[in-house]
Amino acid sequence: QSDAGLTGRKIIVDSYGGWGAHGGGCFSGKDCTKVDRSGAYAARWIAKSLVAAKLCYRVLIQVSYAIGIAEPVSIHIDTYGTGTKPDDELLKIVVRNFDLRPGIIIR
Repeated sequence: QSDAGLTGRKIIVDSYGGWGAHGGGCFSGKDCTKVDRSGAYAARWIAKSLVAAKLCYRVLIQVSYAIGIAEPVSIHIDTYGTGTKPDDELLKIVVRNFDLRPGIIIR
């Protein structure tokens, strides 16, 4: 038995027109207390905020968590060259303005 993650990929194709990266089962469940789900929503919120602020035209936000650690162990931003600032500067803006601890995200 295995899980190919098809539910998540189908939701992404239906929602984002066939383009979107994700890991694990973040789109197959509805439980916001699961960090893969709440983290995916937070990443989407950040991406939409960066685009709305005209800091980039297109962006991928990657957030990684570890069990027992509240802060993300990694945050990665890739604007595919569409950013008005370098990706590392946008990362600093994100870290200063978004609290990505799971308990804060689900409030």
